[in-house]
Amino acid sequence: MTMKLLIGNVELANPVIAAPMAGVTDRAYRILAREAGCGLVFTEMISDQALIYGNPRTRIILEHGGEKGPLAVQVFGSNPDYMARAAEIVAGEGADIIDINMGCPTPKIVKNGEGAALMKNPELAAEIVSRVAARVKVPVTVKMRKGWDDDHVNAVELARLVEAAGAAAVTVHGRTRAQFYSGQADWDIIRRVKEAVGIPVIGNGDVRTPLDARRMLEETGCDGVMIGRASMGNPWIFSRTVHYLATGELLLEPTWEEKIRTALRHLDLLVALKGEHIGVLEMRKHAAWYLKGLRGAARLREKINQAGSVQEMKDILTGILMDAL
Repeated sequence: MTMKLLIGNVELANPVIAAPMAGVTDRAYRILAREAGCGLVFTEMISDQALIYGNPRTRIILEHGGEKGPLAVQVFGSNPDYMARAAEIVAGEGADIIDINMGCPTPKIVKNGEGAALMKNPELAAEIVSRVAARVKVPVTVKMRKGWDDDHVNAVELARLVEAAGAAAVTVHGRTRAQFYSGQADWDIIRRVKEAVGIPVIGNGDVRTPLDARRMLEETGCDGVMIGRASMGNPWIFSRTVHYLATGELLLEPTWEEKIRTALRHLDLLVALKGEHIGVLEMRKHAAWYLKGLRGAARLREKINQAGSVQEMKDILTGILMDAL
């Protein structure tokens, strides 16, 4: 199969893409995902107004010095003027692609008419894409859902509108906003969007294994697959999927030694990015994901959640590593 994927003027080495996830896809995560061969990584979503007003936390989310590209920066908002200004800032910071969030289901986002709420206002959504695309030279993409709810399934309509407005690609998550992340993703809506537009379509939802990725590509005809929750504590999902799509060979799952050594490296990257206090706090959830399935994981998570320093957390992880050898 063809491994390269072209989004506007940005060529991806392969069609395996890491999804943007708030509180997860920071620089530390992205470095590990790229090292695992992922074709494209995203930042966490960033508020248009936070960009315009220079929120300090936004600077950390945008930080990507030394990372291997390409990098997509995801922006959310509902005001076309603000979104265009925010996109200009992001492009100036070196984003290779600007993605507009039309899929976030979180109540605090949709109550402001942002994220998935834009699917209820397709004309406004298209105007935002048009204004952003006119302001920047990098490709502009959109991540959307199947629709708002089962009575308002409009991904095909919205995809056509944003394509006409200048979008270079769309990502479709096969659930409605009402579903959040429950139930099964509807891959047929991805197929219908692919048949309706000429720009690349990236499928998202329920891709948990390399075999799922191939099945989504074959069943929907989509151009790329986006992997989200299955990559938490599991960057090997990218390397295994890329290898499987290229060769048909299914690589073995990582050993516990590989998992713990990567968790230790993830901790070092987080602390370097955010300092010891925040780095250790944020590593607690990542460590829990790395340890998922390990015998006694619940007890180990309790110990990790009590670790107050880098050294304490390293001692716990190293102890697990010694037991695994």
